[in-house]
Amino acid sequence: MPSFPDPETRNVLLPGCARCPGLADCRERIAWGNGPADADVVVVGEAPAPGDPDADRWRGGNQTGMAYTSRHSGRRIRNLFADLGYDPYYTNAVKCFPQDPEDPTTNREPTPAERRRCGAHLRTEIETVDPDVVVATGKHATESVARLAGRSVDGFLDSVVSPLACPELGATLLPILHPSYQEVWLARLGYDREEYRAAIEAQLP
Repeated sequence: MPSFPDPETRNVLLPGCARCPGLADCRERIAWGNGPADADVVVVGEAPAPGDPDADRWRGGNQTGMAYTSRHSGRRIRNLFADLGYDPYYTNAVKCFPQDPEDPTTNREPTPAERRRCGAHLRTEIETVDPDVVVATGKHATESVARLAGRSVDGFLDSVVSPLACPELGATLLPILHPSYQEVWLARLGYDREEYRAAIEAQLP
């Protein structure tokens, strides 16, 4: 099991941020980025899930206030990079849990306005950490990072593990599968787990 992140690395950019009232009303905590402030790799997810308040430490970003701290996705993505010998900075494109009004226990997709408002936080994080590679997990995280660089990504699955130079961010964007859907798509992309891991490793600094 990967190490649980040190809460002292939680990068609180705007305490009590309320730029998005719809998100502020349904979140438990803002899931700020966390990890080394000089990391070579920044890992970006889409947004925190509702989390599990009854879990031990891995309760999820909406409960812990730190990105990628869930029992499923958080541990899986952190384990991947720990195995590869990296200690990234972890964050989300949108920092608050976007609650689905039809089902309060699950996520809805963040709106374009929410992505845009939170994009300022994400840009600050990338500029501050100044990584060589920004790894975006999943379609929406990839689109959010690309948008910051004034770029677009056509066909997310075709872009997986294909680096995209983003000089506007001073980094390379590396799209990968979201850990929650990795098993669904790996075989369809022609990878087994070891091949996929090797393909990611080959694009890291």
